[in-house]
Amino acid sequence: MSTHVANEVPVWDPLLRSFHWILFVSFCTAYVSEGEIFERLQNRLDGEFLQTVHVWAGYTIGGLLVFRLLWGFIGPRHARFDDFVRGPRVTFAYLCQVLTLRARRYLGHNPAGGAMIVLLLLSLGATIVTGLALYGADKGLGPLAGLLLESSEASIDFIEEAHEVATHFTLLLIAGHLLGVVWESLLHRENLVRAMITGRKRGQAPSDGD
Repeated sequence: MSTHVANEVPVWDPLLRSFHWILFVSFCTAYVSEGEIFERLQNRLDGEFLQTVHVWAGYTIGGLLVFRLLWGFIGPRHARFDDFVRGPRVTFAYLCQVLTLRARRYLGHNPAGGAMIVLLLLSLGATIVTGLALYGADKGLGPLAGLLLESSEASIDFIEEAHEVATHFTLLLIAGHLLGVVWESLLHRENLVRAMITGRKRGQAPSDGD
């Protein structure tokens, strides 16, 4: 066994890792089964089938968000919000250190990563809520159908626009997240994608953060 592997310690628990990758697959599934891609595919595939795929991908994301909120309070140390959610001052200071290549390494999520997680959870939550509202108002289906079934065309258009804005904002955050992962991997010379697969990272050095 190499010294690098021998010095690795468990950081990300199996449930957190499963959440991360299932969420990734579910969001990609929801995105490609709707919008412009949906319009191109509906002539080749059953549009109703794609709508069902889109809806159930959304339900899956909603369930995952509920799990993550709970796990953020009762999960292992590095999964809990109190381990990585920091105030704006600490987060911006860390971002400045990253840009100057002086950011210290954290075994769990760093302050910028913690802020990104919070933003992603909020944005995904907005995407799901507006998606359920649109499903209820436009199709008369889903848990919000009873409240929104009689919605006007103007209301449906507004909800649809809000859903698209939330979706595109989430995509923007995902792009930022991927950029941050690449940057941190290069800065600290460790494969963060691999860490989210194996759950293990290089052990903490005295000069690293908590």
